[in-house]
Amino acid sequence: MRRLMTFWVVVFLFVSLAGCATSSVDTRRAASEKVAQDAGWERLDLDAGMFVLAAFVPPSLKQADILTVYIEGDGLAWVDAHTPSFDPTPRDPLALKLAIRDPGRHAVYLARPCQYVRSANRRNCRNQYWTSRRFAPEVIAAENQAIEALRRKYRARKLVLVGYSGGGAVAALVSARRDDVVRLITVAGNLDTAVWVAKQHLSPLAGSLNPADAWRKLRRIPQLHFVGGRDKVMGPAFAKAYQARFPPGQKPDVVVIPNFNHHCCWVKDWPELLRD
Repeated sequence: MRRLMTFWVVVFLFVSLAGCATSSVDTRRAASEKVAQDAGWERLDLDAGMFVLAAFVPPSLKQADILTVYIEGDGLAWVDAHTPSFDPTPRDPLALKLAIRDPGRHAVYLARPCQYVRSANRRNCRNQYWTSRRFAPEVIAAENQAIEALRRKYRARKLVLVGYSGGGAVAALVSARRDDVVRLITVAGNLDTAVWVAKQHLSPLAGSLNPADAWRKLRRIPQLHFVGGRDKVMGPAFAKAYQARFPPGQKPDVVVIPNFNHHCCWVKDWPELLRD
């Protein structure tokens, strides 16, 4: 009898936790989608081979000679230091907010694998793809395929890729694969993952690519990397470690904004930062 009671208690707790997790995911999805809806942007679901990737685009955009693609950060990768998230949809879709504030008005937004997606579109959504293998070759291939679909949709000749946090790593690694990227911009970007995990005392990103290792292919691309001086997650040291991989005369620009951190105050000042 006691064992039976214990069994049902465990079942109850499991169902309760699963229900809470589902509710949290739905809340995050709804909040992020509302950001897009309030701006008048609409959602696209892009078949990117191994994954279905969510995008948000302005309906008024029909064609762009140079298309700017904003790539989201890692989102909610971990619930705590030991527990991977069930779903990586971000609590605060900062890259989406930056895209909406882009002064050029030729910008679109691209999520990372398994962010925002539901039901049958949750293809290959194993937590390794937002933890250790977040920058795996198959992830970068899928993001590249989705970016190519967006380029074709808007008949763009050239691309500007903008990545926030882990999206900065994706933007850099995709840029290294293409010959049509005319500028790479990151905000608090994870640009040298080996240095990042070492300095932050994190587990190595086994199976992931490191953007810093692609410096030879990236040195031909004009780059601008914004970092917050108060960023405890992805501070100036990581961007400067990436910068140091490049030879003299080809080092990318790193701009440190003294009073900014990992989240504040990029969205508010974004148009001015780009104009400057």
